[in-house]
Amino acid sequence: MVWAFYLACYVTGGWEPALEGLRALRGRKLDVDLLMIVAALGAAAIGQIFDGALLIVIFATSGALEDLAIRRTQESVRSLLDDTPDRASLVDRHGEEVVVSAADLRPGDVIVVRPGERIAADGTVVGGTSDVDQSSITGESLPVGKTSGETVFAGTLNGTGAIRVRVDTRPDDTVAARIVAMVAEASATKARSQLFIEKVETVYSSVVVVATVALFAIPLMAGADLQTTLLRAMTFMIVASPCAVVLATMPPLLSAIATAGRHGVLVKSAVAAERLADVTRVALDKTGTVTTGAPAVTDIVVVDPSTTPDAVLTLAAAAELHSEHPVGRALVAAARDRHLRLPSAVDFVALPGRGVRATVAFRRVEIMNASTRTESVVADARRRFDVTGGTSVVVVVDDTVLGVVALHDHVRRGAVAAVSAITEMTGTSPILLTGDNAAAARRIATTVGIGDVRANLLPQDKVDAVRALRDEGTRIAVVGDGINDAPALATADVGVAMGRVGADLTLHTADVVIVGDDLTAVPTLLQLARRARRVVIANLVFAAAVIVTLVTWDLVGHLPLPLGVAGHEGSTILVALNGLRLLGSRAWRRAQRG
Repeated sequence: MVWAFYLACYVTGGWEPALEGLRALRGRKLDVDLLMIVAALGAAAIGQIFDGALLIVIFATSGALEDLAIRRTQESVRSLLDDTPDRASLVDRHGEEVVVSAADLRPGDVIVVRPGERIAADGTVVGGTSDVDQSSITGESLPVGKTSGETVFAGTLNGTGAIRVRVDTRPDDTVAARIVAMVAEASATKARSQLFIEKVETVYSSVVVVATVALFAIPLMAGADLQTTLLRAMTFMIVASPCAVVLATMPPLLSAIATAGRHGVLVKSAVAAERLADVTRVALDKTGTVTTGAPAVTDIVVVDPSTTPDAVLTLAAAAELHSEHPVGRALVAAARDRHLRLPSAVDFVALPGRGVRATVAFRRVEIMNASTRTESVVADARRRFDVTGGTSVVVVVDDTVLGVVALHDHVRRGAVAAVSAITEMTGTSPILLTGDNAAAARRIATTVGIGDVRANLLPQDKVDAVRALRDEGTRIAVVGDGINDAPALATADVGVAMGRVGADLTLHTADVVIVGDDLTAVPTLLQLARRARRVVIANLVFAAAVIVTLVTWDLVGHLPLPLGVAGHEGSTILVALNGLRLLGSRAWRRAQRG
């Protein structure tokens, strides 16, 4: 708005400030706001200095309020970084505590966090027990208990216990920093509706200029008064400018993105926010999405009589040691609970939808989904575990089946409420897409209230199911967490990843990341996106109505220039402020209530 100030100086009688204003304009992109400058100069040229100056004052005030609205959107998320402390108590190699800058922390460092202090880095608790308020990151309303092995986030508030935390990420790669970066990237994108409006704006602005010239020239040639004709033309140019229409789309979408980011949900682009509002059906992965993703080993069936359950589990856990999949983590956890010594593994390969393969003690070990094996002993064990809804994996060593391991998972807290809310919102029950066996899938689906179950799906099968739904005209969102979900997320209209346990490939593929793994965030996000769309539509209708009213008034009556400016800029301000209604916790809570 520097140039607006200098232009106001010129209108009130000063060429030197005007030249400074022109220098400020140099290199800047001018849009329909250039019409305001022309109108102010035209008003000054016919002696209406007060009207021209008032135009600039109102215009500059409007621009300042718009800039303030944008800053509020940015600052609402950037404040996450302000919560991260600048200093941390580092445990050095001698076991002594040293206060250092949080920016100097590196992965592997151990820091001490005392009661009431904020945590300086993302990491894993290696000592102590406490409750941590991590609502700023995950949106959880209550503090979460943290013990050894639990993950904590930078900027969250430690409770009454002292804990030691091993730093896992660099300061610029913490979850808080990634939230800010992703929201900034999303804010830099433009929704499809905004791109369309900007294309129309280019043509529309040209039409306004031509119409203004005609509105001035034709009456003047017919003998009309110069001052009256020029004022009417300038007023028309102002009130017909589509500033409010251009601002109708992005503020609501960016406010919704910022609000979601403050509650642990990252929407990666304005396009994704727009598509969320169009979703008519949701497909959910089972393991790690509807369930906790932390199954536990419940039984081991030994197939090869020359081995033992512990030997089967040792080889399986060694092969899965570097796996991100919940089944792999469960096998490793079970082995450690039994205090089994795990040999090193090399040549680890993940086989999406099927299992993993690695070399352990010079033997090729494969941990495979039981549905991929045809041996009768495997089929018998699988049928037995299927009855209880368990998951079966086969341990194969050098092409010989050693044993079958059964695991059982648990429904995620809030899954029932989330499924109910999604069903009510979309009018259709979610679909359960899983590579697990049908019995386990049906047991989980029945528990949470899902009627459409599709089990034993490989990654390509999930993609085919999503494509079939899209071909039917369904706008579908797919929610998942594992590597095998990434293709389906990429195929869906909107891909949503469970961020805390999600695989890296899935997080990069998804349009939305739920940091706190809270499934109830899915219906809340859908509702927030729909509210943003309603605000966009209301803004467009209001902006168009104001333009039509003011233009009609100017053409068939006498619209004073200051009143035209006030009406035009007032509508622009109201549209921007209306979009900001979605900024803040209140909008999120209203979306939660539906």
